[in-house]
Amino acid sequence: MVSEKTLFHNIIKSNGYSLTKSRQAVFDVLVNSSGPLSINELSKILSKTANRSSVYRTLELFEKLNIVRRVQTGWKYKIELSEIFKPHHHHITCSVCGRISAIEENRDMELMLHTMAKEASYKMTNHTLELEGICSICQSKS
Repeated sequence: MVSEKTLFHNIIKSNGYSLTKSRQAVFDVLVNSSGPLSINELSKILSKTANRSSVYRTLELFEKLNIVRRVQTGWKYKIELSEIFKPHHHHITCSVCGRISAIEENRDMELMLHTMAKEASYKMTNHTLELEGICSICQSKS
């Protein structure tokens, strides 16, 4: 099995790009994060390694190469590694504090989504499902 780091290096190099310190640093933060991060959060974590414009440029390249994907939270978004690196999953966002938690893929739900697409005369190639609620921490505060 190929490691995440090796896979990342292969994607960068096979597309004709150099592996810069900024690119490696952004990838390392995303690999080690417990969930999706905003650009502001990434920039703060990487403040000693990469400036904000480098983070933006790196994320733009990573999106182009399908290394990362956007997780929509209302009209904003956060960034996480794509399904190349992490298994397919969905998210639930706390409407009070904004915390995002991953929800494992459900086989029955997956089948239902494919059936719904087929009934609409589509062949589903991808999907996202985002849920919203109040996390246990915020529930305990009220």
